[in-house]
Amino acid sequence: MRYLLLIYGDESAYATATPEDMQNEIAAYGVFSEAIAAEGIMRGGEALQLSDTATTVRVREGETLLSDGPFAETHEQLGGFYMIECDTVDEAIGAAKRIPGALNGSVEVRPIMEFD
Repeated sequence: MRYLLLIYGDESAYATATPEDMQNEIAAYGVFSEAIAAEGIMRGGEALQLSDTATTVRVREGETLLSDGPFAETHEQLGGFYMIECDTVDEAIGAAKRIPGALNGSVEVRPIMEFD
């Protein structure tokens, strides 16, 4: 089964992060990405631009409504994701808990709905 590992964190921390902090975080994600690729479970993944670059689209009664930013006010913002393929949800959770962002944010493990 395929799973999305949705990485949430407080992106305001980037405002005070040093270049060394950023380099260390990028390196940690590189190590994780290489590990799950070597395990054969990685199917994709990307980092996302900050949430203030997002546009939320809603259609109500035929009218398109656009708003800047993410869909809701939160303390944590969606910062990136991995798509993995695992035999069990426990295996997916095992991968999620190794994501560097889990140390100070959260990682949602979401099964992907498969259509035949």
